[in-house]
Amino acid sequence: MSTSAIRSQNHPTKILVLGATGATGRLIVDKAIAQGYKVTALVRSAEKGRELVGTKLAIGDARDEAALRQALKGQDAVISALGTPASPFKEVTLLSTATRALVSAMKAEQVSRLVAITGMGAGDSVGHGGFVFDRLIFPLLLRRVYADKNRQETIVRESGLDWVLVRPSVLNGKPERGASRVLENLSEFQGGTIARGDVASFVIDQVKSDTWLHRSPLITW
Repeated sequence: MSTSAIRSQNHPTKILVLGATGATGRLIVDKAIAQGYKVTALVRSAEKGRELVGTKLAIGDARDEAALRQALKGQDAVISALGTPASPFKEVTLLSTATRALVSAMKAEQVSRLVAITGMGAGDSVGHGGFVFDRLIFPLLLRRVYADKNRQETIVRESGLDWVLVRPSVLNGKPERGASRVLENLSEFQGGTIARGDVASFVIDQVKSDTWLHRSPLITW
């Protein structure tokens, strides 16, 4: 569904959120509801989603295309806030597997708008996290996670959907500032942090905005 189609609807825009029980995902849900969106969260169990007040719950695994198709019925857009813990030794496949299933399900259900959070260090943003992130955290803890984020980004880029890939710098729990820097040219950027609340606000804005359509902005303070 194009942005113009989303904007022309008389009913509130309906968003499916993946990763809604994570720290950033919960903020996305809360902010989207506050802005008048109707939100559905795909969660693994009703117990997992018990704190998502005002949200319709769809029960299922994000890697299950059938569950995704059921959750996507009647939706206008998808926000993926899927994450995975640091994995120094074990291969990571959750993000790419779920995204591949999601793209297929979105095409089947004719939902075209996808806003997906990846992270600083994905794609051509690698090497811009600053000394500690680039030399210690990334190679020792996140190398396998980011290998899967790269696979995830490739799947999204090749999907044919109306996508935006959002790459936050290092997330923190500080109060949001209400504004952030949005960068594509990273030649003079090294490291940075951003509040989860500011990430949530930016991501929600992309549901109806074409400013960053088919682009992968890095957001930071």
